[in-house]
Amino acid sequence: MSNTFEGAVTVVATGVNLATSGTSANATIPNMSSGELPRYIRITASNGAYVRLQATGTPVAVNTDMMVQPGDAVILAVCGLTKIAALQVSAPGVVQVSPLENM
Repeated sequence: MSNTFEGAVTVVATGVNLATSGTSANATIPNMSSGELPRYIRITASNGAYVRLQATGTPVAVNTDMMVQPGDAVILAVCGLTKIAALQVSAPGVVQVSPLENM
């Protein structure tokens, strides 16, 4: 299978929320409704947050990682990575991660 979306993209399975603060928070990337790791995820943030994906272990986001701004959504290829970490930019917030699926 290719690493591209063809046709409709949807969110069927529930995602995960990370509460951001001055200390990095982490979680496991949520699976698709099939139970498999998604190829792509959608990340949003209620306040600015730094985000890092990692294959194993406990990821720690730092202030040089990718920044997600409030009101924006970032779609990332997962590429087999299973963990995500988030750190606030200047104020606490929530980073929401949803697995994307082709239906």
